[in-house]
Amino acid sequence: MAGGTKRHWFEDLADHMGPAYLRYSFTKGTEKEIDQLLRRVPLDAGARVLDVGCGPGRHAHALGRRGFAVHGVDISETFIAVASVDAPVGVTFEPMDARAMGFDAEFDLVLSVCQGAFGMSGGPAAGGAVDPDREVLERMARAVRPGGHVVFTSFNAYLQVANLLDGNEFDAVRGVHRETTEVRDPAGVAKECDLWTTCFTPRELRLMCEMAGLAIESMTAAEPGNWTDFPPDGNFPELLVIARRQG
Repeated sequence: MAGGTKRHWFEDLADHMGPAYLRYSFTKGTEKEIDQLLRRVPLDAGARVLDVGCGPGRHAHALGRRGFAVHGVDISETFIAVASVDAPVGVTFEPMDARAMGFDAEFDLVLSVCQGAFGMSGGPAAGGAVDPDREVLERMARAVRPGGHVVFTSFNAYLQVANLLDGNEFDAVRGVHRETTEVRDPAGVAKECDLWTTCFTPRELRLMCEMAGLAIESMTAAEPGNWTDFPPDGNFPELLVIARRQG
């Protein structure tokens, strides 16, 4: 963890799930998501991609199979070990806290989707930081070359607010959604885990991108396996941002 040795809350969850993470239904739309990504952000053959918060590497593997050079980073050493198994040629992985990335204009595309790293620094992971996810976005922006793209998803604050009356545990002051969920390991053993995910409004994302030197090209409603062309609303759980590094 940046600035200390305390483990991120996500590491315990990842340690328990390991490769069983890939059994969950939300991981089944990977190829469709990559199709949609490449339709919106065409990449030259052999382009370099950084997958931030890559988890067990499903997007990195899919891009590697299509001939791109991909480097995946994740705070979970367990997930990095899973991702490294049978990785396509040109796809590499490294355990790393996204808040500590030091890449400098090395990639044509930086990707952080499906709550990969952006939006995962709230709750107990925030420490005393007021806006920890801003640091993640700024390091992503620095990692891409000028003119290159940063593509990321975030949880939609509008949806969380709309569900407040349904007992949704949402910290409206900090914008952090907390839920307790059951996850299973490869043997099917269940464990209850707490998840803290920071949620954003479109306005917040526009301001954060501007401060990071990113010009937003599009912001649309999204859900796993379905990156729509619709404008943000209160019905979809995620927002998909496609931005270009200025300069």
